[in-house]
Amino acid sequence: MGASCFFIGHREAGATVFPVLAEAVEQHIAKYGVTDFYVGHYGGFDGLAAQAVKEARERHPEIRLTLVLPYHPAIRPIKTPKGFDGTFYPWEDESIPKRLAIIKTNQRMVDTCDYLITYAYHFLGGTGQIVEYARKRESKGLVRITNLSHNPCAL
Repeated sequence: MGASCFFIGHREAGATVFPVLAEAVEQHIAKYGVTDFYVGHYGGFDGLAAQAVKEARERHPEIRLTLVLPYHPAIRPIKTPKGFDGTFYPWEDESIPKRLAIIKTNQRMVDTCDYLITYAYHFLGGTGQIVEYARKRESKGLVRITNLSHNPCAL
């Protein structure tokens, strides 16, 4: 099993970020040995990240794409979307309060993945919080962050 990578970005990310995102995915596969990619499904960046991994899989059939679920599948059932290898709920029980589910799940993914590809250009919202959290972990050598924004937030 190779390295793992999680994606987090602003939901309003547009298609203009796709070329640099696709290049980052390719680099993470070829240079860092990433085989497992994890992505959510609540914003524009998530959709772009999933598409970049699906396209990379045409050249690298060994990589896997997994949809991360912030809510227990018994509470919010979801079928595995086309092009994904499966879903992942990173908690052992249903005790995470719904209002904290997304942020706590994103933190859990930063805690367990080797790499984070992000598109963060402002402090607002969950993306800024997660990037700040990840930077603290990066300073300890626990995760490596790639921020695709031309104006990365200086957290």
